[in-house]
Amino acid sequence: MGLKMTKDSPMMTVEVAYALPDRQILLEVVVPQGTTAMDAISQSGVLDKFPEIDLTTSKVGIFSQVLGAKGLASADVYELKALDRVEIYRPLLLDPKEIRRRRAEQAKSKNKD
Repeated sequence: MGLKMTKDSPMMTVEVAYALPDRQILLEVVVPQGTTAMDAISQSGVLDKFPEIDLTTSKVGIFSQVLGAKGLASADVYELKALDRVEIYRPLLLDPKEIRRRRAEQAKSKNKD
């Protein structure tokens, strides 16, 4: 979905954020009103800095609210508002339920000792 802008489109500032365990980046981008989250990601240059980002599998959100979930539009449709922060989330290495199960098992074994 490409952005349809005219030279009369008002401009606004948004941020694009991506973080690794040891490095994070927050890019300020000036975009026309009507820009989608995916358009802002493309325009920010974050994909050039982190070529490992796969937008077909990574979730995208606005201020910790995942787009395409809980009634929010998907990232290729969601139109940004001024000062929105577009966040690209890394895939989880382990399922949160699996992590809790492992912690519970460790706690049980400690209590037996």
